[in-house]
Amino acid sequence: MDLDGKRVVITGANGSLGKTVVSKAVSLGAQVVCLDIAFSDNAAENCYAVDLTNLADTKECFAQIGQFDCVFNLAGGFTMGASTWDESDEQWDLMFKLNVVTLRNVLKAAVPLLLEAKKKGSIVNVGAYGARSGLGDMSAYCASKSVVMRLTESLAEELRHQNINVNAVLPTVIDTAPNRAAMPGENPDMWVSTDDLANTICFLGSDAAAAIHGALLPVRGLS
Repeated sequence: MDLDGKRVVITGANGSLGKTVVSKAVSLGAQVVCLDIAFSDNAAENCYAVDLTNLADTKECFAQIGQFDCVFNLAGGFTMGASTWDESDEQWDLMFKLNVVTLRNVLKAAVPLLLEAKKKGSIVNVGAYGARSGLGDMSAYCASKSVVMRLTESLAEELRHQNINVNAVLPTVIDTAPNRAAMPGENPDMWVSTDDLANTICFLGSDAAAAIHGALLPVRGLS
């Protein structure tokens, strides 16, 4: 597996998972373009601060990036929700904004450019293992990640004859500092390491996965 010679756009690149995926992709030979809502003042020149919930800003960002081969859609968010019948739409709107709107805007900006390039391309999204079915007090999150998974399958069917493969990883709890802080009573040894998840994402973006289309690949660690 390698990404030698590939230009990879990574959204959510400044997050816990994103930083690991960036490092892994670079180690595999990729030239990486990093997208996130913000970066430090000393960020590298290949880092673009962009609000992916804004379609116009997203399209403008991709127009500046130039040609690319892969998109790793890591941007998203999680929160435990209220009950399904709760009257407030705040958490519902937040989960769909972070997990669905960001993905759809990136696809609207990136897919036409990949098709125009007329060469091999790959898109890797992040679903959720738990969202394969509904979970109590997590309806907004599960629903939003379920949309990500269905979009992945639909897009794969639309693009697989265009030399572009589309897949998604389905992690359980990812071993990050924020998750450890939020769940101090849990055993992080059971969770998915960012290294293992990054390996899987990079594999799906590599030529070794060229024949894989529409896969929703569980990455569970020991959980």
